[in-house]
Amino acid sequence: MHAAVGDQLHIHSRSVGMTDQKGEIIEVRGVNGEPPYVVRFEDGHTGLIYPGPDCNVEPGKQSGSRTLG
Repeated sequence: MHAAVGDQLHIHSRSVGMTDQKGEIIEVRGVNGEPPYVVRFEDGHTGLIYPGPDCNVEPGKQSGSRTLG
């Protein structure tokens, strides 16, 4: 998985009744866009994330198109 500052991280819910989470990547700590990422979520909290298979990166307005995964 590769990402850039400004991209959106989408974490899909794994359980019934739980909601998906979305946040903006505000810092990329890995090499060449790789995890971990510091993410500011829609509810305002910030966390260090190592994305799993239930996550995907959506390009931000500044990122343009590129291959993700």
